[in-house]
Amino acid sequence: MQNLVARPEDLIETGFVLSGPSAGTRMNATEAPEVLRSDTLGWVHLRAAHPDAPGWIVENLSYLDPTIIDALVAEETRPRITRIGEGLIVILRGINTAEGADPEDMVSIRLWIDEQRIVSLSRRKVRAVDDIAQALELGGGPDDCAAFLSLLVERLTYRIESFWGGIEDEADQLEEDVLEEGHDEMRQQLAELRRRAIILRRYLLPQRDALRALQGSHPDWLEQDDMRQLEEELDAVERVVEDADAMRERMALVRDELAGQLSDRLNRNMYMLSVLSALFLPLGFLTGLFGINVAGMPGAGEPLAFWVFCGGLTVVVGLQLLILRRLRWI
Repeated sequence: MQNLVARPEDLIETGFVLSGPSAGTRMNATEAPEVLRSDTLGWVHLRAAHPDAPGWIVENLSYLDPTIIDALVAEETRPRITRIGEGLIVILRGINTAEGADPEDMVSIRLWIDEQRIVSLSRRKVRAVDDIAQALELGGGPDDCAAFLSLLVERLTYRIESFWGGIEDEADQLEEDVLEEGHDEMRQQLAELRRRAIILRRYLLPQRDALRALQGSHPDWLEQDDMRQLEEELDAVERVVEDADAMRERMALVRDELAGQLSDRLNRNMYMLSVLSALFLPLGFLTGLFGINVAGMPGAGEPLAFWVFCGGLTVVVGLQLLILRRLRWI
């Protein structure tokens, strides 16, 4: 198998100048470090899995504590927002839109953001990054670091809400199907919906806490308008977390309803089998008794004996049905 060698030019996925006369201009790998060192606000998005990513950050963001650099390039992360001076280290998660992947297996995006520079990294594709890059190419998009952070959180939250809306639609349809007529195959659907709700809640709880922490302590460049926008996104994330909690309880109730229906159906079937067994038990006894091949069997030489015996069985069945009905068993 041929080894793939990482090329330095593959390190930077995208980069833009966000302020000044060149605002909205895409940067190449050579221009990006120069812009980040200047007073012009620039944004660079790196591929975190690239082997040169840690060295690039150390070279261009040398004032950062090594633990911050480790957090930016770590394989496993937890959503958090930490203020360091007038900058923020931001680690958030978004819906996984990769083909063949589970959307609830959320992807991580990590950022260092201050008034002069924005450096973001991700190990997998983040659609929110593409949204911002596309807006900048079309002449729109953020023009300062606060607007960038607000837009990033908004795009991440938008896809989370859209994905959760699909789960709720599935839950509504499944609940309706169970109430109409449940069947055993629905157990798997219930388990899958609960699994999605649990995973999504597990990822979003720390993201909610991170956005809450930002409300309490934020740099001066995050103004009131920006904080109100971020507060709206926090509210949206909190709604999804609360809905995920409610979904788990709701699916538990639907599971109990389905289990009750399946149990009732099984009991009805067992009841019918019991009634049939009660009907055929004496018939089986009589046919077995009159089927023995010993001398002295009454009616053995009579031509009409068989029909008389069948008539007798019919009378026995009629008497059984009458007794069962009197006992309210049927």
